[in-house]
Amino acid sequence: MSDAHLFAIGVVLAWLAGIRVYLTVFGVGLAGALGWLELPAALQVTQSPWVIGVSGALAAAEFFADKIPGVDSGWDLLHTLLRVPAGAFLAAATLSPDGHLGAGALATGAGVALTSHALKAGSRALLNTSPEPVSNWTASVTEDVATIGGLALVFAHPWLALSIVVFITAAFALLLWWVWRKLFRRRPRIDGSGLGAA
Repeated sequence: MSDAHLFAIGVVLAWLAGIRVYLTVFGVGLAGALGWLELPAALQVTQSPWVIGVSGALAAAEFFADKIPGVDSGWDLLHTLLRVPAGAFLAAATLSPDGHLGAGALATGAGVALTSHALKAGSRALLNTSPEPVSNWTASVTEDVATIGGLALVFAHPWLALSIVVFITAAFALLLWWVWRKLFRRRPRIDGSGLGAA
């Protein structure tokens, strides 16, 4: 696999870690352990039975926690400290030919994971302003499916996966910006006569 392909894979894995870190680590580790993928040296730690077991259990816990309005935002806040360094590691480990993690790759992975995490957390915070839980459940299940689909796609077609990630990131950023402006734009003040203040 070329360096360009590895770069695309590393970026997508970092992006997925910002959405579902435990499921991403579990998926990568399981694929390596079952021989579906030959993981780079630095990424082979994810195929340890301990890493697979712990990440699998935490992915199951996250699956349920992420479906509860309010709890999901608290979970996201706590996991800011984990998703960003995990994304940095996944990107750098994918790009490392000898097991050493490069500073540039770590920074790139951290930035990508922080971006996807911020979009996820921001969109879920906005959804939690709605009293009905259906939109929250739908968003959570969509994130689960997107992570599993992203993992399946990235190793077979890394450039397609990267293109989809870039498109989704841009679309969500624009949508969040538009919704934020609609919800929190300035309303004209009303003076005593009932007319807008000059």
